[in-house]
Amino acid sequence: MKPTELEKKQLKSLEFHNDMPIDAYDTALSQKEQTPIISDALFKNKNIYVSKHNRYAPYPTHSHTFLEINYMLRGSCDEVVEGQKVHLEQGDVLLLDVGSKHSVGYLGTNDLLINVLFRDKEINLDLLSDLRSSKSVLYEFLLNRRIGDDSKIHFLIFGHEDEKEVQETLDRIIEEYFLERDFSDTIISSYLSILIAQLVRNYKVDMNKPMSKPQQIAVQMLKEINTNYQDISLEKLAAKYDYNRNYLSNLFKKEVGDTFSNVLTKQRLINANILLTSTTLPVAKIITKVGIKNRTFFYKKYISYYKVAPGSSRKKVSSPVEFTQEDRHNH
Repeated sequence: MKPTELEKKQLKSLEFHNDMPIDAYDTALSQKEQTPIISDALFKNKNIYVSKHNRYAPYPTHSHTFLEINYMLRGSCDEVVEGQKVHLEQGDVLLLDVGSKHSVGYLGTNDLLINVLFRDKEINLDLLSDLRSSKSVLYEFLLNRRIGDDSKIHFLIFGHEDEKEVQETLDRIIEEYFLERDFSDTIISSYLSILIAQLVRNYKVDMNKPMSKPQQIAVQMLKEINTNYQDISLEKLAAKYDYNRNYLSNLFKKEVGDTFSNVLTKQRLINANILLTSTTLPVAKIITKVGIKNRTFFYKKYISYYKVAPGSSRKKVSSPVEFTQEDRHNH
């Protein structure tokens, strides 16, 4: 709560005073995007940077080459992210993707906004949604539909009502950062991994958003794929719901953005991956269990989707592609 020297200046002038060092900006990228862009140079030797957002003046539009979390520790504030207005209440968490342009409105004395910046380039919001939707093509469709026509996810909001564990982890990160106790950097890095997993687990899609009739049919078809992926087909759905097969095929492609066959294969691959990484079933049995009849087709599609052979997934080898003896034989 104690005012910083810069906050005192802003309170006196009611104008923004920039305390960001000039070498923290990416000059070339800023000129190209015509927006101030803060670079990884801000971190120096750290992987995470935590700061209290300066009060008493609006913060102008800017961007960054890293991920940013805005945590409303007390009070409230208004932001604009990629042209969209965002309001944060106490306890709310806003996760901003790399490159997202945003501005922060005026913060008063009782408004405490904490910025948590981290530069793991392997983590982005598209990855978060992929992780959360890893068990369901239905979830992925609903997520994309919620976002709209633009497939790029610029930000996610986690409300204060039911994301207590996210808030608690952020509180621990803030304490470790500012108290500077022994091993704080190691503990903060561990908390950051926990925080990412919690954000993935807690992000929710609004299932009650009004849908058109074609969207309702597409969602119903996706539910069928999700539940009955082993033996579902367009012919069976057409008979079950009394629709023309070609009509369902065209409707599905238009609403989901991919063919029924491709989405069904994706769901089967997802479930095959779950079995590979959580059971000791032979690959041959897994292929049959998920409803795929052609082994060569399975290996080709699995490698294309997961970038590793099935045997490598089981061994949790992500890169480079390595083939087990069974993989080589089947492939």
